[in-house]
Amino acid sequence: MKPIYHLIVFCLVLGMFNPNSTVAQSDLGQRSTLYFTYGRSGAVLREFNELLADRNRGPLTNGYSNFGLGYQNRFNDFIVGVEIFQNSGRSYDYDQYRIDYRTSRLLLNIGYSFTEEGRFQLIHYMSVGAGFINFEMMKDANNQSMVDFLQNPAQGYILRKRNIHKGSQFYGGFLTEIGFQMGYDIYVPGMEESIALMAKFGYSFSPFERAWDINGVSFDNLQSGAFLRVGAGISLPDHNFFYKDATIGVHLTYSLHYTRPEQLNSFLESYGYAPFIGRPNNWGLKVLGNSKQMLYGLDIFNVAHRGNARFNYEHTLNSIRFYGNYGLKFFQRKNLELGALGGLGYGNLRYSLLAINKLNFPELMDDPDFDGYLRTGGLMFKPEAFIGYAMPLSKKNNLSLVYSVHAGYEFPIGNYTLADLNMSKFMAGPYLQFGLGIRP
Repeated sequence: MKPIYHLIVFCLVLGMFNPNSTVAQSDLGQRSTLYFTYGRSGAVLREFNELLADRNRGPLTNGYSNFGLGYQNRFNDFIVGVEIFQNSGRSYDYDQYRIDYRTSRLLLNIGYSFTEEGRFQLIHYMSVGAGFINFEMMKDANNQSMVDFLQNPAQGYILRKRNIHKGSQFYGGFLTEIGFQMGYDIYVPGMEESIALMAKFGYSFSPFERAWDINGVSFDNLQSGAFLRVGAGISLPDHNFFYKDATIGVHLTYSLHYTRPEQLNSFLESYGYAPFIGRPNNWGLKVLGNSKQMLYGLDIFNVAHRGNARFNYEHTLNSIRFYGNYGLKFFQRKNLELGALGGLGYGNLRYSLLAINKLNFPELMDDPDFDGYLRTGGLMFKPEAFIGYAMPLSKKNNLSLVYSVHAGYEFPIGNYTLADLNMSKFMAGPYLQFGLGIRP
């Protein structure tokens, strides 16, 4: 019997015989939590390891690390939430190339609290969502000039499925996860929020066989495996407040970025490549909490350009940005609110040139030079103002649908040098962000 079936049976048995399940958390009502996790998952790339064995090479290191950002809200015994994960494998040297892989997942969680004993919680949850895979065998091209790179971009191969470098809307597939979460609250004197410590364990998997085939090899296990994660965050129990002056909400955002990669476009046109046109598209996730007038939270979004570069080549220019935010809500009347935030975070920038037609495995291992990319990264800062409207979804006002508009300006801290090309002007610029969220 597969490990996943053992875990499912254990969940069912524990749920049936848990004597506290009918009264769990009845003293807490609601609780919102924003958290980070870090852990390891197991993954054996059997088919790719066979290709390495045929060439008298050892296998890739089993498993990958995962870094996660999550939000969850509990309504009595029931839990709903969202998580996003960035997963990275260990690199592997293959002659003058380096084999590396990374994946990401966006999951919706639905769970049930088995027990609440003082500050301790035990939750069982299931998740469904979508993901992305990047598997590559590349030389290091970042010490080249932009001219050298564009004249000879083929430095190995890059295999992507559900390619979010084209935009977050390209997330896809069907991924699931089943697990348990143990939590413990540490109350901080003078603060309504508490520090939430947690540990998660369970199994992630892609339910459809060979759903992540790329060029003739299955990479399903990059989205699968048993996991153990530990984390910490901020928890906001409802019982700390005599009236509703604090909450944490989650928002889906779409932004208009008023910036264009003019510096890069001039090089592309000079060497026979098509330029990027139009504004980059941007979907993201924002978590925003407030306690009285204080605002805090984070957002993550993906600024992406895509297009055809020339015959048999496509290219993307992608920047993922992550901010921690802090600010003040200086006006609120009925359901209307105004505020301002300052954000400090990290942004990366990656330009990729990908051959549309590549060889399949095993031939690709022996003739790998098709694709190339350049990358850079650095710190970012942004001031932001917003206006929001919260529409209650029930007579008790315990859940609201929030419409919001955010306007701000991003400042790069550093040059963001792509090869020898300064891209700081592209990273800087104004934006207008529209949000739709749920706030308890």
